[in-house]
Amino acid sequence: MTRPLSLPNAELLTVEEAAAALNVTVRFIRRLVAERRIAVVRLGRHVRFARHDLDAFVLASRSEAIQAPTRLPGRLL
Repeated sequence: MTRPLSLPNAELLTVEEAAAALNVTVRFIRRLVAERRIAVVRLGRHVRFARHDLDAFVLASRSEAIQAPTRLPGRLL
């Protein structure tokens, strides 16, 4: 889920900014960090999130919709 971070090009977000970007609560973001389910950048005691890590987390959490079986004429499902 993570890829190498190149700091000059990385947009680092705070916990509050990451929560706003994902439209979730700050508490949910902190839980993801505690459970190590999302990549973080630690700057001393500060926690930051690279924008591409947030995008990777969202993509990894995606599940595809299933297609309903098509009904054939004269057959019961």
